[in-house]
Amino acid sequence: MASITAIKPSISVEGQLPMIDIHAIVKIAVDAGEQIMAVYQQDFTVVNKQDSSPLTDADMRAHHLICDRLAQLTPNIPVLSEESSAKDSLGRMEWTRYWLVDPLDGTKEFVKRNGEFTVNIALIDNGVPVMGVVHAPALGISYWGERQRGAFKQVGQTAPSAIQTAQPPQPGSRWRVVGSRSHASADFETFVTALPNAELVSMGSSLKLCLVAEGAADLYPRFGPTSEWDTAAAQAVVEAAGGQVLRIPGLTTLRYNQDPLSLLNPWFIVCTQTHQDWANIKV
Repeated sequence: MASITAIKPSISVEGQLPMIDIHAIVKIAVDAGEQIMAVYQQDFTVVNKQDSSPLTDADMRAHHLICDRLAQLTPNIPVLSEESSAKDSLGRMEWTRYWLVDPLDGTKEFVKRNGEFTVNIALIDNGVPVMGVVHAPALGISYWGERQRGAFKQVGQTAPSAIQTAQPPQPGSRWRVVGSRSHASADFETFVTALPNAELVSMGSSLKLCLVAEGAADLYPRFGPTSEWDTAAAQAVVEAAGGQVLRIPGLTTLRYNQDPLSLLNPWFIVCTQTHQDWANIKV
């Protein structure tokens, strides 16, 4: 598993918040990944939740570890996880700051054993993901980002390196577009067909956003349902790397905990900046 190399001091997020070292959050994500891999390397049982999405023992092991460790680290900041009970989220609209967690993003990829699943931990402040960690335990890769402090990637035991989004392609160059490994849609195909000179890359989980964050892809359009815990941590990485996550339609910044009735995201696109080649494509 990745070793955590400190390259920035602990920071204080806006307001009355204890000092939080993002490397402590990376360590929590890596430790949760070890719990996931302990299940991944064995035979495991898959059950379906009420929304028909898959659930394994790995999801729950990671959920409990992350929630317990965050509660120890920041006892005054509530935690909302994909595997939290309805009771745990009562009063969430009153929260100005909270942890938003997907203990195992990409359970379908986990079940397929293709390695493209992640641990996602984000700190949300007034609807904004100001800190995020995305750890891919089977790949030995970690991404993290802090608002106005930059984004980083670490592979295995190597030293972390700063990452940033790529500039939009020059006229005539290819647009590198990330698509979902398990959630293809007709609207995505329409978008790609209308985009001049597109090259497709398939990926699972929040790694799709991270490819844009590190400049390995130019766009990730999502025309289908996602939940807030699917995107928050990676959005923090994207934005810290100089990119944007924009709602469709309208192309305004994606924000969190805005709807008392739903934790689903609207459609969105991940990019460095808006561009005439795709901003007016209708799907």
